[in-house]
Amino acid sequence: MFRKLLVPVDFTEKNDAALASALEIVSGNDSAEVVLLHVIETIEHIEFEEMAGFYHGLEARAAARLFTMEETLTQANVRARHEIVYGKRAETIVRYAEEQGMDLLILSSHKVDREHPALGIGTLSYRVAIVARCPVLLVK
Repeated sequence: MFRKLLVPVDFTEKNDAALASALEIVSGNDSAEVVLLHVIETIEHIEFEEMAGFYHGLEARAAARLFTMEETLTQANVRARHEIVYGKRAETIVRYAEEQGMDLLILSSHKVDREHPALGIGTLSYRVAIVARCPVLLVK
């Protein structure tokens, strides 16, 4: 049984399917928790302090949206919380899942073009799914 679910979000419509899947998986499991994770990608070769105002603006907007998503889950009687972290998205998601002992990662994904399936190999969801040590559910 999955008890610690990580749902990385980027605030696109694709996230709705991942959230719905998380809700379905933990429904009726009072010991389960859903963590909504948003990664603010930092700009390489520029010191964080130099862009601090920009990053803090992104963080404030992300927090407002995460509170709304979290509220949706808690209204459905699901334990939920959110985290905002900085870094490279794929690496940060995988590291966070491992450090926090997540049981399942639920990622929004896109539909693969059947005529050009190799184009999906470089996507964030593919990169995370390949290297994550816990089970990964890709939701389209």
